[in-house]
Amino acid sequence: MIEYHTVKRIDNSRLVRPASPARLGDFWRRVAAGGAMASCLLVYTWQHFECIQLRYEVEQLESLRAQSSLLNQQLSLEAITLSAPDRIYSIAGKDLGLTIPVAGQVAPVEATGDRVLAQAGTVSQPPRP
Repeated sequence: MIEYHTVKRIDNSRLVRPASPARLGDFWRRVAAGGAMASCLLVYTWQHFECIQLRYEVEQLESLRAQSSLLNQQLSLEAITLSAPDRIYSIAGKDLGLTIPVAGQVAPVEATGDRVLAQAGTVSQPPRP
């Protein structure tokens, strides 16, 4: 006897295996655990890089503070040098030709009860041609 084997082509693309509720619940628990771990990792990474950025900023501000302190010292030394009385007397005498006043050259002004700090006046200018 001869046996014939025939192949039947069955389309199984429309078949859907029903998911068990226990397996589906396990899937969602794993997704939630993975999401929680990923969010914790992202928060840790964000805090770590924020800390690094703040360290760079603190270092930059310390450098700026050191530069400002050095500039402050230089400007204080320059102010002391410029306001030295010997330097002022030498510039007044040599460059400007000023001398120490003799007796009687300077007369004190009597103070009046009506003090006037400033008076505003109008100045008329001739018209331009």
